[in-house]
Amino acid sequence: MRFISEQRLDDGVIEREFTLGEIPGVLWTPGSGPAPLILIGHPGGFHKRLPRVVARARHYAAEYGFAAAAIDAPGCGDRPRSAVDEQARADLRRAMQAGEPVDEILDAFIVPLVEKAVPEWRTTLDALLSLPEIGGSVGYDGMNAIGIRLAVVDPRISAAVFFGMGFVPDLLREEARRVTIPLQFLIQWDDEGNDRRTALDLFDTFGAKEKTLHANLGGHAGTPWFEVDDAARFFTRHLS
Repeated sequence: MRFISEQRLDDGVIEREFTLGEIPGVLWTPGSGPAPLILIGHPGGFHKRLPRVVARARHYAAEYGFAAAAIDAPGCGDRPRSAVDEQARADLRRAMQAGEPVDEILDAFIVPLVEKAVPEWRTTLDALLSLPEIGGSVGYDGMNAIGIRLAVVDPRISAAVFFGMGFVPDLLREEARRVTIPLQFLIQWDDEGNDRRTALDLFDTFGAKEKTLHANLGGHAGTPWFEVDDAARFFTRHLS
């Protein structure tokens, strides 16, 4: 892991960009440690510096003393997109504009993304846990599909907060039965791009004995900010 920049922000959080082979990422730490770590998995196709990712990470570090990290998944953010990536995105845009079913297209895009991204998250986690400022348990906060696979294959993940309205392929829905860590599941009741019943069925599928459903009125991007504090309290119970 090579750190390429470092700055102390006005809330006291130390923000450092890093590279790990081909993986670019950002680490936020509270300035005192060792701190439990939260991996923040943004939606597929977006940047590690997506404003809501940065806001959550800084809040976790400044207000609750967690370290937080985000990386760009293959074909996302600062990383180059392959011809296959570009074609999948073009097919998705075309189908959505035409009002056609998109499940098969999403399945063909998300499954390969998960299969590439999860090993990279595990490699990143290896490197982060070797740092003296990181210690204790690890949580995951973000995209369903990547989080499900990561929780199944990596025993270091102790708790998770999932944003429940994203598309999850059938393969990963089956894997959700094997997710037994404590989890908190967020849905937007009026999400314009995802089916509420499908999200509720996924919540029911998880094998966790401790799982909590938080549902709020509003569209896909309308998750209330107070849910960040609720998530932080959840992580405090399970990671501290």
